[in-house]
Amino acid sequence: MANVLVCGGAGYIGSHMVEMLADSQHEPVVLDNLVAGSTRAVPGNVPFVRADISDADIVGETLEKFDIDVVMHFAAYLAVGESVERPLKYYLNNVASTLILLDTMRVHGVRNFVFSSSAAVYGTPEVVPIPEIAPLAPINPYGRTKFMVEQALRDCRRGWGLKSTALRYFNAAGASESGKIGEDHDPETHLIPLVLQVALGQREKIMIFGDDYDTRDGSCVRDYVHVTDLAVAHKRALERLLEGHEGGAYNLGTGSGITVKEIVETCRKVTGHDIPAEIAPRREGDPPALVADSALAAEELDWKPERSDVHHIINTAWNWHKEHPHGYPG
Repeated sequence: MANVLVCGGAGYIGSHMVEMLADSQHEPVVLDNLVAGSTRAVPGNVPFVRADISDADIVGETLEKFDIDVVMHFAAYLAVGESVERPLKYYLNNVASTLILLDTMRVHGVRNFVFSSSAAVYGTPEVVPIPEIAPLAPINPYGRTKFMVEQALRDCRRGWGLKSTALRYFNAAGASESGKIGEDHDPETHLIPLVLQVALGQREKIMIFGDDYDTRDGSCVRDYVHVTDLAVAHKRALERLLEGHEGGAYNLGTGSGITVKEIVETCRKVTGHDIPAEIAPRREGDPPALVADSALAAEELDWKPERSDVHHIINTAWNWHKEHPHGYPG
């Protein structure tokens, strides 16, 4: 059993992690500043600390009070477009605040860290599916913040013995099978929730940015992985660190790409709603295809996605959004 500090545990992926930890032999503690999270996503029996990861005093007190063994970090800003418009916001939170968190861990003797990284560290890939040995060449500030933290983690491993695992997500999607927690961003930028908002009558149409890519239907291809599958991978990574492994970097995806048009069509079938779509010009910086090679995670973490069929992903998301059309209350 481990005591786990889940930074950003009131957010989308973090809350699914907390739900899984609370149902297992581990003891989660949530630390979140609630800029993007909601206490409604945190189980009532899980300790909650409202603070920013850059508050070394409160984080340090929390590490000591709950005798924390492992820190999981989900407390990053994640909108690629906003990162281009407001780069310093992303560098300050995603990099500077994370470095303060790591230094607080060092001071208090916590040596295990699981980091939410991103496929954005690869930029526009030369090979698809993308293996972990592919060049790291991010093309936007968001991706560069993840890359910088990964570099810092490697240096901390050499410098003071930090054991860390970076998990490079592809497209997190879906909602908990329990129906209690799901995806609630403001503003929403992720494709599946945006399409489902059209089905709910909250948007007039969905925009498809580009239909002239070299893909099977001209729209971008992405690798969608269920948020609960991501939580399983984090739990496996945590347990490997506790067993004494040094950690590493792993892709988390299905190895199968789905086009934007296929997502829209699947949402039509799942919801039973006509979802108008309009073709718009390509967005700058959108790679034609991002698909994971997750063989290393299968080999070293004994992980494979079991809930990431696209129909299941969209079904769970639709069930959540129907019950929470305006996100978490309050």
